[in-house]
Amino acid sequence: MPQLFDRSFNYLSRISIIAIGVLVAAGVTAAAFIYRSPVIRGQQMVVEQPVPFSHEHHVAGLGIDCRFCHWSVEKSSFAGIPPTKVCMTCHSQVFTDAPMLEPVRESFRSDQPIQWVKVHDLAKFVYFNHSIHIAKGIGCNECHGRIDKMSLTFQESTLYMQWCLQCHREPERFVRPKDQVFNMAYQQPANQAELGKQLVQEYQIENKVNCSTCHH
Repeated sequence: MPQLFDRSFNYLSRISIIAIGVLVAAGVTAAAFIYRSPVIRGQQMVVEQPVPFSHEHHVAGLGIDCRFCHWSVEKSSFAGIPPTKVCMTCHSQVFTDAPMLEPVRESFRSDQPIQWVKVHDLAKFVYFNHSIHIAKGIGCNECHGRIDKMSLTFQESTLYMQWCLQCHREPERFVRPKDQVFNMAYQQPANQAELGKQLVQEYQIENKVNCSTCHH
């Protein structure tokens, strides 16, 4: 029986299989890279809000403490969004006619909350508790970055699981004295390694790396 294919067909077949494998691997790598890119995650991208609220102005400029607005952050899993009457504590006296604050005034008049857009929006299968992190000496800017310098708010960190696990595996690298938790300008001391180990023991911090810690 005559040979149907030339001998060179074997060589071409091998080359084709290798090429397909390379293309598949490249496609998977590209997809993983795109998925983890800041654009997909929303990292470093300003989130448009109903009112252009500036943390830089309110925190760094006016010296307002985080807890004035995020009043539940020390006792709840949620940091809390202030009701409009908190905003009007000041804005019934200052910038009373500013056009950009009209949504605030309308919210106050109608008793309807402002529909703020979440900046740090975790997946539904992830549980995060603000109060426990604060109680254990983890500063706000460890997750939120220097939000006191943000004229408009954006997500500083990736919030990926591997990013969270850095702290959960080695809390001594990130823990600080509790009275410095809300200090945005806090700088780790030269003896952070020693201080961190001391605080981990004092605050009874455990290396929580079990799945059930965050995935209930």
